[in-house]
Amino acid sequence: MMEQRHVLSLGLGGFHRVAYTQWGDPKNPRVLLCVHGLTRNGRDFDALARVLSATHRVVCPDIVGRGDSDRLTDKSQYGYPQYCADMAALIARLDASELDWLGTSMGGLIGMMIAARPNNPIRRLILNDIGASVARAGLERLAGYVGCDPRFAYRTEAEAYFRRVMATFGPLDDGHWAHVVDHGIEPAERGGYRLRYDPAIGNAFKGPLFDIELWPFWDPIACPVLAIRGAESDLFLEGTARRMAETGPKAEIVSLPGIGHAPALMADDQIALVRDWLAKTKVE
Repeated sequence: MMEQRHVLSLGLGGFHRVAYTQWGDPKNPRVLLCVHGLTRNGRDFDALARVLSATHRVVCPDIVGRGDSDRLTDKSQYGYPQYCADMAALIARLDASELDWLGTSMGGLIGMMIAARPNNPIRRLILNDIGASVARAGLERLAGYVGCDPRFAYRTEAEAYFRRVMATFGPLDDGHWAHVVDHGIEPAERGGYRLRYDPAIGNAFKGPLFDIELWPFWDPIACPVLAIRGAESDLFLEGTARRMAETGPKAEIVSLPGIGHAPALMADDQIALVRDWLAKTKVE
C-alpha cells in the first residue's frame, strides 16, 4: 500500500508543509526513512520501496523546496539546520522511537548529522555515495546546473536534460528514465515544463567552493553503517571511504563499478544490496 501524506514543520518564516510518500503497513514498527539528494525528491525510491515494504514501513519525504513540499518564503533558510528540524518533525509524526535511515547524497548528510546527536533514533544508517568529506570537484560539477531553472517545451527535452545531468547515476532503462521525468518536472507558468524544485536551493553553490569536512559528525556515530560508493564518484572519494572504514562506526563499504554520483538504487541488484544488508545487520 502506498499513500501520500504531509506534516507541518516550523521554520523562521512560519510553518511549511513537508510531503512524504509512505509504503507498506502503517502500523509496522520497522521504519525505513529514505531521503533523496539535492535536486531530487522522494519518488526516486519508488522501486526500492515496493520491495522493502514487505518488511518495513518505508517513508520517503520530499525535502522542503522539492517535489510536493512547500517552497520556503525565506530562501536563506534552505540548509541543513532546517532540513534536520523537518526530519525531526516527520519522525515525531511517524511515532517512531527508532528507525533505519537511507540517504542519497544530501539525504545521507542529513542522516549523518542526526545520527551524531545524543539520543537519536537511527538504528542503522545507509549512506548512498556520500561521506564525511565531500570533494570540491563534485560540488563544482553540481554548481554547473543546480538552480539554473531551465524550461522545456516538450517532455522529450526534459528527458534529454535528465539523461545528461544524471548520466553518472549508472545504467537506467527506459522505464527508469520515464519515472525520473514523471516525478522530476511540473507545468511551467507560461506553458511547457520546469524542474520540480525551487531554484533557490542552488544559492549555497554561489561563490567559491571548497572541500567540506564533516569528520566531527562522523566520529560520534555509534550505529552500524553501510556506505555505498559509485566507483567513479567525484563527491565520495576512495580515500574518504577507506578512512570511514577505519574510524568512527567503521562503515562497511560497497563500491559499484561503472557508476559515479550517485547510484540510483532503482536496479534490482542495488535494491537487493540494501535489503540484504538490513536483513543481516544486527543492532544492539
